[in-house]
Amino acid sequence: MKLRVLPFETRSAAMNMGIDQAVTETVSNGAPTTLRFWRWKPSAVSIGYFQSLEDEINLEKCKELGVDVVRRITGGGAVYHDYDGEITYSIIGKQELFPKGITESYHEICGWIVNSLKKLGIESEFKPINDIIVAEKKISGNAQTRRQGVLLQHGTILYDLDVRKMFSLLKVGQEKIADKMIQAVEERVTRVLDHKKISMEDVYNALLEGFTEGKEFEHGELTSEELERAKEVAETKYSQREWNFMR
Repeated sequence: MKLRVLPFETRSAAMNMGIDQAVTETVSNGAPTTLRFWRWKPSAVSIGYFQSLEDEINLEKCKELGVDVVRRITGGGAVYHDYDGEITYSIIGKQELFPKGITESYHEICGWIVNSLKKLGIESEFKPINDIIVAEKKISGNAQTRRQGVLLQHGTILYDLDVRKMFSLLKVGQEKIADKMIQAVEERVTRVLDHKKISMEDVYNALLEGFTEGKEFEHGELTSEELERAKEVAETKYSQREWNFMR
């Protein structure tokens, strides 16, 4: 597998989704398999394609705290993406380059994250269908879609997390955030900083090494066409109420 590796960058929620879509379209038309790592600014909540924004997200609290909201083209649940708290990746390539089975393809790509964390001295394992755990606690969640003959998988690696803030942004079935709920999540979730006091840049470098190991790769940029297309769909789709509130 030969990869085009895009620079580690920070974008808005709509633009991040726009880039994933634009690259999926160009890969479908022959562009190279593409790997990107990115952050969200402002911080954002994304929901899965099949979810209802109003059912999942406390929109008033998001507005109050300046947190973006966006619907993904992948499935899965609502996720809080903190600017200081995570690194997100996308891998976009022709379907035939990956195992046909959903679990098998997750296993392969998530294996690259396991490899990356090992380089940081953190032992982790893939937990089907799409999580990575460290000592039974989740450190990475992943989502996937296949369209136009292309597989897109993106996911998060938790660097840090403010669970109380996360709960204030997501609807969790009750108005008051109980300490026992916070504790329950703390018992199920872990972060890189729980295991090693290192910078986010160090985590990125380990991820880059873990994802590209044993593969041909070159550093590249979005083409002008991809950037224009990403901006177009960020504006006309991912920023629009029609898309984000479609369910």
